[in-house]
Amino acid sequence: MTTTRETPVRLTQLAHGGGCACKIPPGELEDVLSGLAGPTTAASDSPLLVGMATGDDAAVVALPAPAGGPAQAVVSTADFFTPVVDDPYDWGRIAAANALSDVYAMGGRPVLAVNLLAWPRDVLPFDLAREVLRGGLDIAAEAGCHVGGGHSVDDPEPKYGMAVTGLADPARLLRNDAGRPGVPLSLTKPLGLGVLNNRHKATGERFEQAVATMVALNRDASAAALEAGATCATDITGFGLLGHLHKLARASGVTAVVDTAAVPYLDGAREAVRDGYVSGGTRRNLEWVAPFTDFGDTDPATRLLLADAQTSGGLLVAGEVPGAPVVGELVPRGEHSLVLR
Repeated sequence: MTTTRETPVRLTQLAHGGGCACKIPPGELEDVLSGLAGPTTAASDSPLLVGMATGDDAAVVALPAPAGGPAQAVVSTADFFTPVVDDPYDWGRIAAANALSDVYAMGGRPVLAVNLLAWPRDVLPFDLAREVLRGGLDIAAEAGCHVGGGHSVDDPEPKYGMAVTGLADPARLLRNDAGRPGVPLSLTKPLGLGVLNNRHKATGERFEQAVATMVALNRDASAAALEAGATCATDITGFGLLGHLHKLARASGVTAVVDTAAVPYLDGAREAVRDGYVSGGTRRNLEWVAPFTDFGDTDPATRLLLADAQTSGGLLVAGEVPGAPVVGELVPRGEHSLVLR
């Protein structure tokens, strides 16, 4: 569904990119991070359970076990981005849901967040910033996560997000390196957020189905994955389904087979691709995974949608999640990390 609603300021026009599409390209980021893993990362007895090695969604460190109490781990992440929609309240909600998602993607429960705000104070009124922060607070409240202040800077380009701390059972984590052959792949939100957001940025059209998808918490999907016994998952954001799935397959030493006909898309997504509303981030995602992918006879539009840079997308779970479509499976490692059928 599309609507038109005038806003005093079109926030998306103040940003060179939008949402998670403004991430540094995955290949360039890996080059930057190469060799920077800390000395505790490789130690078998380190309390750092998840660090930089596999490019997972958040860091996880085990807490000292209390006498007679349950073991716990701290999950830590940060996520912020430029405006993905023009409405400041919606942008705040989307950015907060996206930041909280990294904790859910690890099987954790967010407990505390702090705001991260960059604001062009000489360009945008602070009542818009208040609306952004209000959106973030409302989503955090829905998640049962406290918000305790944050940090702000004067910046020519507006940016908003959160640093989030969560708790998890160290024996029941969802990791991107725990995939095993013979396990199905479930996707908990449809794709197409990137191209619809790009169309919104270019035309001002509102896509209510995209906003509703982005503000939806991944809390229930995470709980359902854990209940089903899953140990491997990731959330689908700026690197697209193919980018995040490639990282999961590579870290797990398997090949991921995608049933392209089973992947769900938002209404209007294919039309947005047809009309050329494809971000540079999406094209860079596709270029990055191409050497590792057997595309078969998948058409160009579908390839772009599978690489579409999502913002606050769903969870991709190695296992069956009730209510979520099965979009592929993990198989023993072959010539490629990704195979499209």
